[in-house]
Amino acid sequence: MSDSPAARLQALFEGHRLTPTQRRIAHWMVRRAADVPFLSSVELAELAGVSQPSVTRFAVALGFDGYPALRKHLREVAPAQPAPSGSAFNEYQQAVHAEIENLRHLSELLADPAPVERAGRLLAASRPLPVLGLRAASSQARGFAYFAAKVHPDVRLLDEGGTMLADRIDGAVRAGATALLCFALPRHPKEVVEALAYGRRVGLTVVTVADSAFAPVARQSDLLLPAAVGTGLAFDTACAPMMLGRVLLEAMCDELPDAQARLEDFDAGAAARGLFVE
Repeated sequence: MSDSPAARLQALFEGHRLTPTQRRIAHWMVRRAADVPFLSSVELAELAGVSQPSVTRFAVALGFDGYPALRKHLREVAPAQPAPSGSAFNEYQQAVHAEIENLRHLSELLADPAPVERAGRLLAASRPLPVLGLRAASSQARGFAYFAAKVHPDVRLLDEGGTMLADRIDGAVRAGATALLCFALPRHPKEVVEALAYGRRVGLTVVTVADSAFAPVARQSDLLLPAAVGTGLAFDTACAPMMLGRVLLEAMCDELPDAQARLEDFDAGAAARGLFVE
């Protein structure tokens, strides 16, 4: 496990049954781990978009007497100085720097490779492998499925909702699927949460890439891998979830003994067909 401030905050929240409002506070605290020890309860409430009493109740839920006691604890486990302000940059630059910070946080989490390696084993062993992503997450699911199909013998993309979604999950289970990979990004469709719950009921192990360990899909996931999204622009940006998807592909390839042979076969076929211009 990484020893970064964000990772230590994550560890602080683990094991506590948090309400949706409290999960939102925890999510923002992890995202702003370097700044939080220097924020008042009012400032944290404004950052998370909740009420000040909600912040106080959150601190009590974690076992502290109140927010001042929680902040004192945070100052002991966080850097001595808050992160530098991005005020010198324009709004577009700030969005880019926020994504760089998301990638840095992801790198810190990957210092412990065990969760990703476990996910790689689960995905490689599932034949077929259903990959779910709806709405904002559909492009992440489609990108993963596109590359995974080059090394995995049977990848099934589930990027459309509706009444057929459960049928397609059933079909994958009947064909032998043992795991389901889900990409879940805000805003989280209710249908995704329901699909994951259904998948688990029919025996699938659910591996989820989500924007936060406190996302609504967390309770319906057997293994959740967090990768934050950028929120500085009108529409969220998802560089870190995309990168984590590629890392999962690498971990899956490591568990597929014929992955390299499949890639070489594809390259030979592509060259014979003149598929690419380079």
